Amino acid sequence: MLVLPEKVSKAWDEKKGPVIFTTVGKDGVPNTIYVTCVKKLDDGAIVIADNYFHKTQENILAGSKGSVLFITGENKAFQLKGAIEYLKEGDIFEDMKTWNPKKHPGHAAAVLRVEQVFSGSEKLA
Repeated sequence: MLVLPEKVSKAWDEKKGPVIFTTVGKDGVPNTIYVTCVKKLDDGAIVIADNYFHKTQENILAGSKGSVLFITGENKAFQLKGAIEYLKEGDIFEDMKTWNPKKHPGHAAAVLRVEQVFSGSEKLA
């Protein structure tokens, strides 16, 4: 896992709209969803609340890596790629329960541990 470059960390703080989260099934078929309940951790990880995952949860539990794609207010896109943890307890899970809207179930916290960072075709880390 790497620490997000400052440029990317600042871009995350200026993201607009939902982010796009992609995992891959055991059969090699990608699964992409929009997610709105997300948070950046200081250490270079993105936490995604599992509110209504099904296929995404299956993919994560089968060992899928994943990516998060987001866009800034200036329409600049960034993609973060890495391994995913699926947490149903612990500090990160408990923190997710504090910012995930009460109307959503928050079954678990999916944590993307960033290994690569891109902006368009440019690899930033």
